[in-house]
Amino acid sequence: MMNRSLIQPGGIVEQALSNVNPEALRGAMRLWATGVTIVTTTLDGVWHGMTVSSFTSISLDPPLVMVSLEHGTRTLDMLEQSGFFGITILSEGQQAISERFAGRLSESEDRFDNLDVFTLETGAPFIAGGLAFMDNLVSSRVDAGTHTLFIARVIATRFNTDYERPIVYFNRAYRHLCS
Repeated sequence: MMNRSLIQPGGIVEQALSNVNPEALRGAMRLWATGVTIVTTTLDGVWHGMTVSSFTSISLDPPLVMVSLEHGTRTLDMLEQSGFFGITILSEGQQAISERFAGRLSESEDRFDNLDVFTLETGAPFIAGGLAFMDNLVSSRVDAGTHTLFIARVIATRFNTDYERPIVYFNRAYRHLCS
């Protein structure tokens, strides 16, 4: 089969048949609006984390969540060794924190410097001011192309009862929900 792009009425680009071009898929996925989280872990007394939008709840009973981490990241390496991670769901006022954990600082710099953090059960750090917090123990992992999916049991939660708005990421930019 041949790899071809078809332009439909209205400017819609369709990647046809086989071998979807990674850039075409990336363009399509940019149009999927997501919340923004920080995934954290600790290993040998060192905290680390990264911005992750590929996060979802899988089950309420048992309580399971899933995150997808790119191969070769320090967070993935540390999480595989520690076996646990924290999720902080960011509020709309935490864009600078998202950017900090998205790699605006080098891997060796302390991304937690001058942040108010706390822990729950595992010792994974959580960033104060977030909307919700989940402490998780990895129950399984699946290698999937360029990423590893971690399915984890939620062992502790906390959430903000002020119900602030979340920060949203859409088409390579941070967005804010309207009332």
